Amino acid sequence: MDQQITYPYLPEGRELLYVPVDNQFMAEAKRMQSNSTDAKNPIGIVLVKDGQILARASNMSKLTDPKLIKLHSKYCVRRLLKIPSGHGYWMCPGCATSKQHSESRLMAEAKKNKIETAGADVYMYGHWWCCKPCWNSMIKAKIKNVYLVDKAWELFKR
Repeated sequence: MDQQITYPYLPEGRELLYVPVDNQFMAEAKRMQSNSTDAKNPIGIVLVKDGQILARASNMSKLTDPKLIKLHSKYCVRRLLKIPSGHGYWMCPGCATSKQHSESRLMAEAKKNKIETAGADVYMYGHWWCCKPCWNSMIKAKIKNVYLVDKAWELFKR
């Protein structure tokens, strides 16, 4: 990585790693992005262990009505108030809480299906960092590494 990125949150002793978009696991994470209901920031994610994809997820909006989703994409309270990414989800009825984030949804999917997550890796497409609640869910699940697509900061920073 040629540039130093300052992430809004990064737990001590953890790092975000990068792979090309044509990496087989990143390509599947990118494909999962199409399942997201977040019109402004769709994210896809996969859980990988021993070279196998064990679980897939994407982030979801709290809104389900297409008209409200479109309205939120133009008039997000957090964006209008310039609230930093990862903060103040409660302020906007259209913003997903961390429970709807792709990382938390992936960990919940793995738990629901009794998938052993210790030592597994996560590949995420559509964002350039992970918030504290998402990191906490992955650390609790003993995720080894978190991979983003090369140049995620340039591609996805708003």
